[in-house]
Amino acid sequence: MTAVQGTAVDVPAGDGTADAYLAHPADGAARPGVLLFMDAFGLRPRLRSMADRLAGEGYTVLVPNLFHRHGRAPLVDLPELIDPGARPELFERITPMMRELTNERAMADAGAWLDWLAGSPVVAPGPVALTGYCMGARLSLLTAGTYPERVAAAAGFHGGRLATDAPDSPHLVAGRVTAELYFGHADQDPSLPREQIDRLERALTAAGVRHRCEVYTGAPHGFTQADTAAYHEEGDERHWSALLGLLRRTFPHGG
Repeated sequence: MTAVQGTAVDVPAGDGTADAYLAHPADGAARPGVLLFMDAFGLRPRLRSMADRLAGEGYTVLVPNLFHRHGRAPLVDLPELIDPGARPELFERITPMMRELTNERAMADAGAWLDWLAGSPVVAPGPVALTGYCMGARLSLLTAGTYPERVAAAAGFHGGRLATDAPDSPHLVAGRVTAELYFGHADQDPSLPREQIDRLERALTAAGVRHRCEVYTGAPHGFTQADTAAYHEEGDERHWSALLGLLRRTFPHGG
């Protein structure tokens, strides 16, 4: 693994300035860019460690605070082990912030994140890759369809509401996606029932998108997050294998 440098950075966004975490190889050389979309629990040590691991593989990784309109992270007092079942008040705080992050706002922000990466001296020129978790998986798909010329690959893990009946459902951008996509779905995830999994698969196939969608048997919603009660070690390691494989295919001469 390559030595890693991690720093807090501020990124200009349409509604002000967003705090973010940047991780990259410590040699300072320009590397392929990766934009990591957080889950609902926000920018915190677990996501920084995930960014560090990707940076150790040779990528420059930006993890923005998607709830920046509400302040700098952390916005919620999180326990050492996050168990929403035992702490329902967490989602009482988080849910309004999620609802206020509309597709329009999120995609305006995504343009800002991509602009910042494009202007960074530690990011190699050209399209970047995306990876997202829970709500971030949805944003990964939307960003791939909104900025196709700027996204070379996109992944999403234990995402919810990816293919609903709503007129702004993420799967409806499939026809604009040019990136290779990978989705690792949680088994028996109430936020992504089988009919949505099938609808997403049909949409991507019909649009001719290079993709793979897999259901991780036995893995609950949130399975990659080691600081939560949903953590599933086998599913997490499978996620790393799939994500790193996607990145190596996308950037065969970098990373």
